[in-house]
Amino acid sequence: MEPIVVLVGIFAVFIPALILPGPDFVAVVRSSMTRGTAAGLFTTLGVSAGLGMYATLSMLGLSAILSEFQWLAWAVRVLGGAYLIYLGVRLVLSKPEAIEIGEDERRRGPHPLVFGFLVTLTNPKAIVLFASVFATSVNAATPGWLMALMVGIVIVSSLVWYSFVSLCMSSAPVVRSFGRVRHWIERTAGVCFVAIGGKIIADSRSPISA
Repeated sequence: MEPIVVLVGIFAVFIPALILPGPDFVAVVRSSMTRGTAAGLFTTLGVSAGLGMYATLSMLGLSAILSEFQWLAWAVRVLGGAYLIYLGVRLVLSKPEAIEIGEDERRRGPHPLVFGFLVTLTNPKAIVLFASVFATSVNAATPGWLMALMVGIVIVSSLVWYSFVSLCMSSAPVVRSFGRVRHWIERTAGVCFVAIGGKIIADSRSPISA
């Protein structure tokens, strides 16, 4: 199959999936609006690193492993969904206090880069996407440069999209507009995490096909 055909077929699925709101989107928005531009961009780096890692693993046989060991696929989904629910509950139960950017803020949780990476790492939908789309488009005859190009496009696309989201959500007008409702932003993000995590666990019995 021609490389251009492979690329078009894969990214016709990946780009819309990237843009649609999910755990990664919520994480970037939350960091940007509550901790500022730098935090949002660090979260973007973490998310992009996670997506790049999954893209690489999928081409190294992740889909075959998860298809062969369905219990592992189930465990990944359940643990990922549970972690998202845990993050969501923490946000929903957070106290309505003004968020200061500084030492106190850093103690509130993991570094934004780590936060973004962990959210992506525990997002089973990312695993399913790469395992079902990327890995099935790669075979023994696929040249190494094409696989490297796919991973590169994944990382660059993620960096561009989520950097744009971060800059929009952390701009001065947006921060001023939402400054008084930051606690509700936290709660909304928390509800989104809980809902997404619950849906992942509910769908955990669906098999991953190689």
